[in-house]
Amino acid sequence: MPRERLSVVVTRRLPEVVETRLSELFDVRLREDDTPMSRAELVEAVKTADVLVPTLTDSIDAGLIAQAGERLKLIANYGAGIDHIDVATARQRGVLVSNTPGVVTDDTADMTIALMLAVTRRIPEGLAAMQKGDWTGWAPTAFLGGRISGRRLGILGMGRIGQAVARRAAAFGMQVHYHNRRRVRPEIEEALEATYWESLDQMVARMDVISVNCPSTPSTFHLMNARRLTLMKPTAVIVNTSRGEVIDESALARLIRDGGIAGAGLDVYERGSDVASKLRDLPNVVLLPHMGSATVEGRIEMGEKVIINIKTHEDGHRPPDLVVPGML
Repeated sequence: MPRERLSVVVTRRLPEVVETRLSELFDVRLREDDTPMSRAELVEAVKTADVLVPTLTDSIDAGLIAQAGERLKLIANYGAGIDHIDVATARQRGVLVSNTPGVVTDDTADMTIALMLAVTRRIPEGLAAMQKGDWTGWAPTAFLGGRISGRRLGILGMGRIGQAVARRAAAFGMQVHYHNRRRVRPEIEEALEATYWESLDQMVARMDVISVNCPSTPSTFHLMNARRLTLMKPTAVIVNTSRGEVIDESALARLIRDGGIAGAGLDVYERGSDVASKLRDLPNVVLLPHMGSATVEGRIEMGEKVIINIKTHEDGHRPPDLVVPGML
């Protein structure tokens, strides 16, 4: 007699090929429209499902997990970041948490370089002029930006994505520097031709471009705070494709407006979609709607990892991408 299929609730619309495969393997409840679940809907999901598949737009906190039913045994997150999930509380209640690491490394690194170029070469300003029909022809001093070749890049967070950014930056002729919680292995430093700075303050003060590529943790909240941002050179720019909470957005907007920093390129924000209007109104700030991992290939691979984690769990084995509190 065939065993009962796992009950799986997916909180957001996923690529069609991923949803089709989930439906073939499990008793899956899919989202009909592409909006986040309400709190009440999330409560109903954790009360009735064997597996919850949330995304970064869902707050899976201690209060929600406390209402989980006896059936819930796995939270298979669709995404690498898990700061929206209370992993410790989940584990205390016997609920495993998995994620999808490494899938969007190259996609996010590509977007980091794109933001560097967009800010330093004033691409959005040129695009806006063309779209408005304001361009009257080439001029020797129009839209002058700066080349990134030869500039010092300071990478904050030298994990998978940070290293991918370093490889791309080197190809553009940038000098690679980095600060990390732990110094990377000598062979990695040598391959990337990267210089380690134990002091983040000293690195920030000497870089032409700062790239934020670290995760969101209590220790990285406002790591780039007002004091540290003021250490940056007036000609320097900062880009962030990791987590918005790492930068104090209000301080950043104030410094850019006052000429303390030359510009910024952001794909993530401290308050999610509530982007500070002070940033939106600045011409030397490039804002993107969290597009860093937005490739068809990446989204499908994320779904495949979710499916593997669920299937492995169903078969009685440890999910390959299991998250444990000690990793955080």
